[in-house]
Amino acid sequence: MTEAPVTVSPAILAWAARITQLSSALPDLTSADVAARRAAERRLSDAVAREFCAPRATGVGIRNDIVRTRAGSLTIRRYLPDGLATPAPTEVFLHGGGFISGSIHEIINDRLLTARARSVRIQVISVDYRLAPEHRYPAAVDDAIAVIDLLCEQPRRFGVDAGRIGIAGASAGAAIAASAALRLRDRGDITLIHQSLEVPAVALTAFGPSAVQFAHGFGMDGYQELPALYLDDNGSNAYAQPLLADDLSGLPPTFVQVAELDPLRDAGLAYGERLRDAGVPTVVCVGAGHVHGSPGLTATFAPARTWQRRSAAAARLAYRHRAHPAA
Repeated sequence: MTEAPVTVSPAILAWAARITQLSSALPDLTSADVAARRAAERRLSDAVAREFCAPRATGVGIRNDIVRTRAGSLTIRRYLPDGLATPAPTEVFLHGGGFISGSIHEIINDRLLTARARSVRIQVISVDYRLAPEHRYPAAVDDAIAVIDLLCEQPRRFGVDAGRIGIAGASAGAAIAASAALRLRDRGDITLIHQSLEVPAVALTAFGPSAVQFAHGFGMDGYQELPALYLDDNGSNAYAQPLLADDLSGLPPTFVQVAELDPLRDAGLAYGERLRDAGVPTVVCVGAGHVHGSPGLTATFAPARTWQRRSAAAARLAYRHRAHPAA
């Protein structure tokens, strides 16, 4: 964790080189047209995932549903392991993408989430939340909460054990998950059993030495521009940056994984420390040698497979038990 010269794995360098190569054929990656840029990003993500992420796990069904929630109509993508008894423990998942990109339909999500659902023996429900800048905070958080409310209101429809609902996310999705958990705690009527936060963007401004050391050349160039795109203009941004929340007590047991070579590392570590200080059962793991995006390289990078196994093991422990009803 010092500023000594950093050695990056050949597997990560190969992945980065391939991204550069593929990007040269996708000029819309820098388009001012948001739809065109997102389409190009999806093509890039899918091409990279086919090469660097292990194939989709067998024995897991995938189903899309369009649901009507308090936040409006949303698409959810359900991952259901074969033979999973219902009502089933269920994890609501928020994908990454810097708050402005990403989709539940990306190949990498199918590959990682089928593996997670099968390994943990849970239902995973991925939410196609609204994206900034068209929909700034708290739109994505509202969407996550609206889906959880719907699962609790109609558990039989979705085969959900309402006493075993958790939330998870990666990167921006982890920030959305953490924000949603804070708001549900304040509301007091739903008790989440677990939150899993991977490479979480719990602070949107530079925090700690990692924010400087790994700001350029480690796959997160330009992340400092995200607050202007994600946050609204009227100042109503409570919980948009969970690390800055005044009170973290009463949150669900939490599993945090940060990447060693990530500008977001120190904020994630500080969040884990604050959770522990607030009395929240919390496990924090540092992925040695990882950059922000490398946990998905499960086909080519052994530490990525270790990362996913560690996260699954924490979830298996968490979903064994039912949550106590909210007070």
